[in-house]
Amino acid sequence: MEKTRTVERPSAIAAPWLLEARALARLAAPLIATQLAQMAIFTTDVVLLGRYSKTALAAAAIGNTVYYFAWLVGNGPAAAVAPMIAHSLGARANERAGVRAALRMGVWAIALVSPPMMVVMWFARPILIALHQDPVLAAGAGQFVGVLSFGLPFSLGYMVLRNFVTALGRPNAAFWVMVATIGFNALAGYALIFGHFGAPRLGIVGSGLATASSAIFSFVAMLALIQANPALRAYRIFRRFWRPARLRLAEVFQLGMPIGMTMMLESMFFSAMTLVIGTFGLVQVAAHQLAISVASITFMVPLGVAMAATVRVGLAAGRGDPVAARRAGLTAMAMGVVFIAAGGVAMALWGAQMAALLVGGRASDNADVIALAAVFLKVAAAFQVFDALQVVGALSLRGLKDARAPMIIAAGAYWLVGAPVCFALGFGLHMRGLGVWIGMAVGLAAAAIAMVARFQQLTRPDFRAAGPQILSGRAHSIGR
Repeated sequence: MEKTRTVERPSAIAAPWLLEARALARLAAPLIATQLAQMAIFTTDVVLLGRYSKTALAAAAIGNTVYYFAWLVGNGPAAAVAPMIAHSLGARANERAGVRAALRMGVWAIALVSPPMMVVMWFARPILIALHQDPVLAAGAGQFVGVLSFGLPFSLGYMVLRNFVTALGRPNAAFWVMVATIGFNALAGYALIFGHFGAPRLGIVGSGLATASSAIFSFVAMLALIQANPALRAYRIFRRFWRPARLRLAEVFQLGMPIGMTMMLESMFFSAMTLVIGTFGLVQVAAHQLAISVASITFMVPLGVAMAATVRVGLAAGRGDPVAARRAGLTAMAMGVVFIAAGGVAMALWGAQMAALLVGGRASDNADVIALAAVFLKVAAAFQVFDALQVVGALSLRGLKDARAPMIIAAGAYWLVGAPVCFALGFGLHMRGLGVWIGMAVGLAAAAIAMVARFQQLTRPDFRAAGPQILSGRAHSIGR
């Protein structure tokens, strides 16, 4: 007797993917908005200091390179909290002790990392002078970063709390805190930089103090919202706060340090290429800054989707479901590509208009800069898809608790592939800034291909055989 074969209807096959897309979109939307809000804070600082003096703006710009280095080192352990919590909740939906332990050890890690990074920031002036920066600018940067250092642990603490609420599927709390922080930062900066509302006129020091105060404000406001929300308050995050969870603390650093190094390798690559373009003259570097600013705004969309992917993939991996983990990652990649592709089309068609908006009423005085920025943005339009795939791929791997492979991929793609192409085209073929931008596109393409391939490998049908140490969600009740 012939067996009857059952054929799944297309609608039955598509249903899980549609459900995943809806869940991912609900989580990603407020994360994207939060990222854009954080950019608004940075923009506010630039506008205020630019109105105060060009020297103060330049000093803060080079000082921020030291601060960003310290922040990246600390943000690695903070970023590890989201996949750890997602794995715990994937293994047990109502898990609280494991979630609380991950959060607690994330805060402990920040407390351990922040002091040495603050010391590094206190030596910003001699560090910048050793890097051959202008002594006057280095002195101003040293003052700025010295004050800003006191906000570092609170900025990183906010990231830990943000990852906590995001992993619990409640990212709106972080968004509203960031919206409030925009207003707080603008008022504090306006008062302390220019001496309004009875405050002293502190200039660049006032900017550092305002930004540090804003970090404290965001951390305290985040704590207040957590305590005000019954669903979040139920996790009792202060319970047994001083009790060590050694395995969890070790996991925070084992995951967090490679995550921080991955971000640092990427950031250093683009910063180094900015310095390379700077050797080609003022017009080249100004056009580069305009183009990279536009690309940074569009990048916030796939970055928000990627953060959501960390949680969605982590939940699936925590419950030992490689099929759902693959579906979550691939859905996020598709969503990131679709959204950023629209930005790429806009860059290709209206790049000059976008660049002109950033220089405001001075567009007629910067026609050569705007024209070159439009050329760079055409290259950016071409690599938008790769940029989305590399960030979503990297953060999907983070959801699998695979942190070392992305670090190795970043080192190879950006520094062994991208950087040589930048130098070969920029200097060897005398393409200058355009050659560097093409090289950056090649580096992003290499990273994207490798990240996606790694994710595909770890989520193939024999996932447990490929990486049992990653799908170990049910072991994550340890270290409470």
